[in-house]
Amino acid sequence: MDVLKVEKKNARNFMEGVEHCREYLQTDKIVFGTSELLPGQRGAKDVGHPDSHEVFYVSRGHVLMFVEEQDRYFELNEGDCILMPEGVSHTLINIGNEKAVITWTMAPPER
Repeated sequence: MDVLKVEKKNARNFMEGVEHCREYLQTDKIVFGTSELLPGQRGAKDVGHPDSHEVFYVSRGHVLMFVEEQDRYFELNEGDCILMPEGVSHTLINIGNEKAVITWTMAPPER
Protein backbone atom coordinates (compact mmCIF):
# COMPACT_ATOMS: atom_id res chain seq x y z
CA MET A 1 0.00 0.00 0.00
CA ASP A 2 1.26 3.48 -0.87
CA VAL A 3 1.23 6.50 1.42
CA LEU A 4 -2.10 8.26 1.03
CA LYS A 5 -2.79 11.94 1.67
CA VAL A 6 -6.41 13.10 1.78
CA GLU A 7 -7.23 16.81 1.81
CA LYS A 8 -10.30 18.07 3.67
CA LYS A 9 -11.92 19.13 0.39
CA ASN A 10 -11.71 15.51 -0.84
CA ALA A 11 -13.14 13.82 2.26
CA ARG A 12 -16.59 12.23 1.96
CA ASN A 13 -19.08 14.62 3.63
CA PHE A 14 -22.27 13.33 5.22
CA MET A 15 -24.73 14.24 7.96
CA GLU A 16 -25.87 12.13 10.89
CA GLY A 17 -28.75 14.27 12.12
CA VAL A 18 -27.17 17.68 12.88
CA GLU A 19 -23.69 16.15 13.13
CA HIS A 20 -21.52 17.05 10.15
CA CYS A 21 -19.17 14.15 9.42
CA ARG A 22 -16.22 13.72 7.11
CA GLU A 23 -14.74 10.35 6.26
CA TYR A 24 -11.16 10.90 5.19
CA LEU A 25 -10.14 7.35 4.47
CA GLN A 26 -11.11 3.74 4.72
CA THR A 27 -8.94 0.71 4.14
CA ASP A 28 -9.60 -2.94 4.82
CA LYS A 29 -8.11 -2.37 8.31
CA ILE A 30 -9.23 1.07 9.49
CA VAL A 31 -11.57 4.01 8.87
CA PHE A 32 -10.82 7.61 9.95
CA GLY A 33 -13.00 10.69 10.05
CA THR A 34 -14.24 13.73 11.94
CA SER A 35 -17.50 14.98 13.38
CA GLU A 36 -18.48 18.59 14.04
CA LEU A 37 -21.22 19.83 16.35
CA LEU A 38 -22.23 23.42 17.06
CA PRO A 39 -22.80 24.53 20.67
CA GLY A 40 -25.81 22.78 22.18
CA GLN A 41 -26.16 20.24 19.38
CA ARG A 42 -26.68 16.56 20.05
CA GLY A 43 -25.40 14.14 17.43
CA ALA A 44 -27.30 11.15 16.16
CA LYS A 45 -27.28 7.99 18.24
CA ASP A 46 -24.66 5.55 16.95
CA VAL A 47 -25.84 2.04 17.79
CA GLY A 48 -22.27 0.79 17.97
CA HIS A 49 -20.28 -1.51 15.77
CA PRO A 50 -20.55 -5.23 16.59
CA ASP A 51 -17.05 -6.19 15.42
CA SER A 52 -15.10 -2.93 15.78
CA HIS A 53 -13.51 -0.71 18.37
CA GLU A 54 -14.01 3.02 17.89
CA VAL A 55 -11.80 5.75 19.35
CA PHE A 56 -12.92 9.37 19.67
CA TYR A 57 -10.47 12.24 20.23
CA VAL A 58 -11.65 15.78 20.98
CA SER A 59 -9.58 18.02 18.71
CA ARG A 60 -11.53 21.15 19.68
CA GLY A 61 -14.26 21.90 22.16
CA HIS A 62 -16.01 20.35 25.13
CA VAL A 63 -18.42 17.43 24.71
CA LEU A 64 -20.31 14.74 26.55
CA MET A 65 -20.38 11.17 25.30
CA PHE A 66 -23.59 9.48 26.41
CA VAL A 67 -23.37 5.68 26.72
CA GLU A 68 -26.94 4.43 26.85
CA GLU A 69 -26.22 0.88 28.08
CA GLN A 70 -24.53 2.32 31.17
CA ASP A 71 -26.85 5.35 31.45
CA ARG A 72 -23.63 7.32 31.86
CA TYR A 73 -22.17 10.57 30.51
CA PHE A 74 -18.44 10.94 29.96
CA GLU A 75 -17.16 14.54 29.88
CA LEU A 76 -14.44 15.09 27.30
CA ASN A 77 -12.33 18.22 26.91
CA GLU A 78 -9.95 19.18 24.14
CA GLY A 79 -7.15 16.61 24.08
CA ASP A 80 -9.20 13.81 25.70
CA CYS A 81 -10.09 10.52 24.04
CA ILE A 82 -12.47 7.66 24.74
CA LEU A 83 -12.66 4.07 23.50
CA MET A 84 -15.99 2.50 22.57
CA PRO A 85 -15.87 -1.30 22.71
CA GLU A 86 -17.70 -3.46 20.19
CA GLY A 87 -21.45 -2.94 20.03
CA VAL A 88 -21.71 -0.08 22.57
CA SER A 89 -24.16 2.64 21.49
CA HIS A 90 -23.15 6.25 22.05
CA THR A 91 -24.15 9.85 21.36
CA LEU A 92 -22.02 13.01 21.26
CA ILE A 93 -23.33 16.27 22.76
CA ASN A 94 -21.55 19.62 22.44
CA ILE A 95 -21.73 21.33 25.85
CA GLY A 96 -19.15 23.99 25.01
CA ASN A 97 -19.39 27.52 23.66
CA GLU A 98 -17.66 26.79 20.35
CA LYS A 99 -17.91 24.31 17.52
CA ALA A 100 -16.64 20.92 18.67
CA VAL A 101 -14.44 18.87 16.36
CA ILE A 102 -14.06 15.20 17.21
CA THR A 103 -11.83 12.83 15.28
CA TRP A 104 -12.77 9.18 15.22
CA THR A 105 -11.28 5.98 14.00
CA MET A 106 -12.71 2.50 13.84
CA ALA A 107 -10.93 -0.81 13.37
CA PRO A 108 -11.66 -2.99 11.67
CA PRO A 109 -14.11 -1.11 9.46
CA GLU A 110 -17.59 -2.52 9.00
CA ARG A 111 -18.13 -4.46 5.83
